[in-house]
Amino acid sequence: MEQSEVLKRVIGILTEAGEIQRLLEEDVERDDVELESSVVTALLNETMPRIAIPGDATVEEMATVVGREVGGAVEQLVGAFTLAFTMLARVHDSGQTDVTSTDVLRDLALQAEGGAGNGRGEGDDGATEL
Repeated sequence: MEQSEVLKRVIGILTEAGEIQRLLEEDVERDDVELESSVVTALLNETMPRIAIPGDATVEEMATVVGREVGGAVEQLVGAFTLAFTMLARVHDSGQTDVTSTDVLRDLALQAEGGAGNGRGEGDDGATEL
């Protein structure tokens, strides 16, 4: 899966979590709010590679294969969540009260869609764009 697609899926998860939080703050007794992590499970299923481990593999060999195969996918997920967190934290720390987290996530998703910068929210000069 391309990094921009992973980032867009992470933004979707964060946006959904924010909406669930908002709905629960309005009415804690709601029973129509889905609290299952099916979106997260789907993302993991799509990003994690299928691994074939020989039946006679030792524990060390299995660990090497799993680490090699899963490592890249974990890096993509961590990178996407880190970028989203960093962008949200920067706006928060700057004290901008006219920009919501939804605004930040929407702008980040548009950047990912348009391929802005290097896919990590950075322009040619290394400055973070928003």
